[in-house]
Amino acid sequence: MKITINHQPVDVKDGITIMEACQSVGIDIPSLCFLKDISSNASCGICVVEVKGARSLLRSCITKVAEGMEILTTSPRVLEARKVNVELLLANHPQDCLQCDRNLNCELQRLSFELGIKERHFVRTRKKYLPKDETSLSLVRDPEKCILCGRCVAVCSDMQSVNAIDFSGRGLNTSISTFFDKGLGATYCTNCGQCSLVCPTGAITEKTSVPQVWKEILNPEKMVLIQTAPAVRVGIGEAMGMPYGSLVTGQMVAGLKRLGFSKVFDTNFAADLTIMEEANELMQRIRQNGVLPMITSCSPGWIKFAEHFFPSSLAHLSSCKSPQQMFGAIAKTFYAEQTGIDPRKIVVVSVMPCTAKKYEARRPEMDDAFHYWKEKLQLSEEEHFFDVDYALTTRELARMFKESGIDFQHLPEEDFDQPLGVSTGAGTIFGATGGVMEAALRTAYEVMTGRQLKDVEFLSVRGMKGIKEAEIDLDGRKIKVAVAHTLKNARFLLEQIRAGISPYTFVEIMTCPGGCLGGGGQPIPTNSEIREKRAASIYREDERKQIRKSHENPEIQYLYEHFLEKPLSEKSHHLLHTHYVERGC
Repeated sequence: MKITINHQPVDVKDGITIMEACQSVGIDIPSLCFLKDISSNASCGICVVEVKGARSLLRSCITKVAEGMEILTTSPRVLEARKVNVELLLANHPQDCLQCDRNLNCELQRLSFELGIKERHFVRTRKKYLPKDETSLSLVRDPEKCILCGRCVAVCSDMQSVNAIDFSGRGLNTSISTFFDKGLGATYCTNCGQCSLVCPTGAITEKTSVPQVWKEILNPEKMVLIQTAPAVRVGIGEAMGMPYGSLVTGQMVAGLKRLGFSKVFDTNFAADLTIMEEANELMQRIRQNGVLPMITSCSPGWIKFAEHFFPSSLAHLSSCKSPQQMFGAIAKTFYAEQTGIDPRKIVVVSVMPCTAKKYEARRPEMDDAFHYWKEKLQLSEEEHFFDVDYALTTRELARMFKESGIDFQHLPEEDFDQPLGVSTGAGTIFGATGGVMEAALRTAYEVMTGRQLKDVEFLSVRGMKGIKEAEIDLDGRKIKVAVAHTLKNARFLLEQIRAGISPYTFVEIMTCPGGCLGGGGQPIPTNSEIREKRAASIYREDERKQIRKSHENPEIQYLYEHFLEKPLSEKSHHLLHTHYVERGC
């Protein structure tokens, strides 16, 4: 249809919104509540435009175009309305930008600057000051910085189907809150952090561990090991000013060494270890008529989701720990023995694309290295330690780089330290949805058939479709597999299992859209286009690897030969496997 935008005639598709029509011709209309594929509740009033013949300004994010429509996006009336609406939001917003985690990356701050707002013209309208919610191990909510845009509510309910937060109160007493204001830590929040990704201000952020990590690095009595997840290497570059999806593995390693970590290791090593255990567990369940489908257990947000909403299905979960936790257990047992270091002096730090990893690191059952050493070293309960001491997000690592003045973009490429830094392409693709499935199939096929897999790429489980399925031939036995990302899609597969109608043998579930590369701890913004670029970089690194199957990793082979004995051995079960808890809703 034909319309005019700012007096210029344009042809646009029927059925789209005014905002989409304007974007199609290169005009960006600001908004603080609208977010593509997430939220369109038209609450902020920033996206208003003037339409000839309309009695009032129209909200462009929800108003459809019509034949002959004449639209003005920057008329004096429009600009004044936007400015006033932002000023009203600022009346209730703290003036602590310099101390805020979102400083220089805050949509409200940016919009205030773009609209030329220099001072406050309105007084505070909220009747009381709301305290921070720090009950969660992963996230901090600051209601004082909340502008009631509703993005967090939408992503929690529509994308994740969790509904841990919602609007509470009416009028000037409206806020975003949890059930009975108990706090995130006392609800069925899965710690996924998607709310922190979509929040336009600093109202929801990760609970930082940066000060504690600096303290450990500076302690000469401690050996501080750091592991980096596969999705971090395609995200950290963005946070340091590089193009979306930049693959910066070597520069990241160099930067971590300059921060002062004792050793820089790769979570991909533990991902390969996870595949060895998980693939063999799958084969064991198939051969012994165990509980099927077996579901991957690498994503802590999805694990907590299952514990809350589908406790009857917990037997379907693989008992394997996530790569983060496997690494911590191996670092404080095998690596400590190999190097002769007292495990009490080893500090394991992980850099993850995920806020839920902070929660996972403090699950009570994640202390197997302590129990391994308890009798050998006569440790007391006061000397208790967890397998992983601190979990940082990609965003937190970027802050450490910036704080240290590291010129990240011009760092030379350096290699991970050995032995826990050696990995395969299979470990790398863990960062993308379908990656765990593909990596497991590469090993499971050869373990099951005894034949070499000619084509290691299982393209049918790749891509950003919400639920993907494929049929795999394992030595004449055809099995159906499924891959899901986001908890809404996970709920669909779990309801099939609960109803007894699931056709699958193996299922991969990831909490976040796109998998770990779209995790709640990744750089802001993160959207569908950015996730696609990160995925392309992950698969590019896989293609570059000389070894692309987990069971061919020489350091993994050495680990089994000299420490674990074999997959699913007694020692493996003690250190690399776990159990789950029925939590209820």
